[in-house]
Amino acid sequence: MHLLEKLKPIALLLLRLGLGFIFIYHGYPKLVHIHQTVREFPHMGFPPYFAYIAGILEFFGGWLLIVGLFTRVTALLLAGEMAIAIIRVHLPQGGILAMSNYQLPLTLAVAAFALVAVGAGAISLDRAIFKGKA
Repeated sequence: MHLLEKLKPIALLLLRLGLGFIFIYHGYPKLVHIHQTVREFPHMGFPPYFAYIAGILEFFGGWLLIVGLFTRVTALLLAGEMAIAIIRVHLPQGGILAMSNYQLPLTLAVAAFALVAVGAGAISLDRAIFKGKA
């Protein structure tokens, strides 16, 4: 078990990198095609300005996760966004049993929440800046 504990910094780094790249991948098009995104959000039951919030949070939040800066707060915001997406967008498309409708946002929400609970890890700017409090 001691050997596995030594893998924790690498595991947290890989978790942050994976989540960060996925969020960037989904946030970038929202920002690049913001006019289209603004038109789509009301069809999902959101005010148009939520398109800006989602795009900025996903794109820049993804970068913050990658470098491990303000990880817990960023991950909490992203987990919350995914929870809202599941409840307001994905579940109405088929209910709780239609797992294929929300498996990605559920995975992202749970993984982000794990980072809220454990922090960025040793290989992060949080650790370097905040002296081991990450």
